[in-house]
Formats: sequence, structure tokens, C-alpha cells
Amino acid sequence: MRIDDTKQILHKRLGKLTKQYDALREYKILIDEILETKNIYDQFVFNTLIPQEKAIFDAYLKRFSSVQDFLGAKIFVLLLEVSGIYSGKMSEVLSYIEKEEIIDSLDSWIELREVRNELEHDYPEELQEALDDLKFCIDSFEKIESYYLNSLSFAKKYI
Repeated sequence: MRIDDTKQILHKRLGKLTKQYDALREYKILIDEILETKNIYDQFVFNTLIPQEKAIFDAYLKRFSSVQDFLGAKIFVLLLEVSGIYSGKMSEVLSYIEKEEIIDSLDSWIELREVRNELEHDYPEELQEALDDLKFCIDSFEKIESYYLNSLSFAKKYI
């Protein structure tokens, strides 16, 4: 693929990623508002939430997963390609992405991925486990946000 084509695809994908991120940020604001008055990580409190409040958490987790998936599957490889770095395996891609300081560490990326996968695929049997994972994802907003912003900043050097 020609470099101009790669840049064009990256530009388009970054636009989609921005929409995902904007929605994630909006849900995070709503969650922060709920957290001002309720400790939603307490099982009893969580069970008393109205369906609309619980839907906010589901939507947040969906967007959180989407942003991380999109970064990993659709953005990182193209970022490297436009900078002249070609890699094969995902482990190589992530290693270069870490070296370029787009992610803070490979371990952090993997931990986010594992918790997200647990919530998405293996619904924890215990509500408290699910709430702990939800808290981890909410507390990791700044981290996923930094990956998004670092990706934009890196891309601006090349497109």
C-alpha cells in the first residue's frame, strides 16, 4: 500500500476513534456525577441503582472496549507504517508503540485488555468481582485517554 493511502486510511480511522473517545468521555462525566452521591462499587448501592444509571455503566464499558480495540486493531499498525516502521506480529507492534511512548507500558496495555476481556466475555459470577473490574475500567479512563491523545499527537507528525 502506498504511504499516501495509509495516511488517508489513518486519518479516517482517527476520526472514528475520536467519536468513540468523545462518547467514552461523556459517559465518564455522567459516572463521575453519580459517584459524587453514591458509592456504586458497594453491592447494595449498585443493586439500588435505577436502570438508566446501570445503562450508563454498560455504555461506558462498551465504549472503553471499543476505544481499546480500535487502538490495538486499527490504529497502532498504521501509526507505525506512516512513520516508516513495519512490523508483523502484534507483540512487535506493541513493543514499538511502547518505545514511541504512545502507551506507557506493555504491561499496562495487557492488564487493561485482560480486565476488559473478563468483563466482556466471562461475566464474573460474583457481583463484587464485576464491580471491582468496573472500578478498574473507570479508574483507567485517564490511561486510555492518554493512549488516544498520544496516538493523535504521534499521527500529527506524519499526516
